[in-house]
Amino acid sequence: MARPPKLELPLRDGVAASALACPPGSWPLVLDFLAERLPLVARDDWEMRMERGDVLDDTGAPLAPEAPYRAQRRLYYWRWLAAEPEVPGQVRVLHLDEHLLVADKPHFLPVTPKGRYVQQTLLTRLRRETGLADLSPVHRLDRETAGLTLFSVLPATRDAYQRLFRDRDVEKVYEAIAPWRDEVAARLPFDYESRLEEHPVDFMQMRTVAGEPNARTRIALIERLAADRARYELRPHSGVKHQLRAQLCALGLPIEGDRIYPVLRPVEDEVDFSRPLQLLAREIAFTDPISGQPRKFVTSLKLAGSLAPG
Repeated sequence: MARPPKLELPLRDGVAASALACPPGSWPLVLDFLAERLPLVARDDWEMRMERGDVLDDTGAPLAPEAPYRAQRRLYYWRWLAAEPEVPGQVRVLHLDEHLLVADKPHFLPVTPKGRYVQQTLLTRLRRETGLADLSPVHRLDRETAGLTLFSVLPATRDAYQRLFRDRDVEKVYEAIAPWRDEVAARLPFDYESRLEEHPVDFMQMRTVAGEPNARTRIALIERLAADRARYELRPHSGVKHQLRAQLCALGLPIEGDRIYPVLRPVEDEVDFSRPLQLLAREIAFTDPISGQPRKFVTSLKLAGSLAPG
């Protein structure tokens, strides 16, 4: 017998309800099941959440800590963390219509909840601000990168916008601040092609390897800055992970503030918000798949351009 469709539940402080399927099993209580299946949340914490009415069954009724486990149903809960790093910077909505929301993402703010970030994410902040429970990112930016991010408003038209990125029918323009090198500057502007693959040991990094190129970026100079640095314009023609960061590093131009290239630095408990990655998603243009009209958005953010100490 098929399970009923998922419940439409309200946001709680900008967070949408998560659904969890209940497979056949011998757990005496729902609490036992949750503690085993989602162990990053302590059993005592699950018990407290159930006492508050934060875990629901597939009818929307709260489940008490002593509720018996029953297979072939869904449970609903809201992700919540006792403490999160406070990420500075404002989220700005640049455009909102019935299908599309465009926002500026500050440096260090994750796009979606993951790991130790739930409230301190772009999606949660936007949902809390707009009340749009179905808001969903059309594409992603790295947590360290600032700038334009697009969100779908309606599930029915979401795939049409996501397809633009899958089919590379989007023109994207970035800015970066990186070292000045005479031998590279003499070639600008030029298309840089390389083959990038995940590093076999440092999985966070991409590395340049021999073979058919899978990443191409148009690199141009915007201006030369003090202290042998420059502001570059980057136009990626492909969408490989860390493409801009890895390619500039391979050219001897690691982006200022990068904690992954050229050397992968350890994750810090305390993030130094004073040294953001100097990479900005500046512009995005495409033909709207719903209206057929040309669209172009430009960020309101700027790269600092100043050399931070350290």
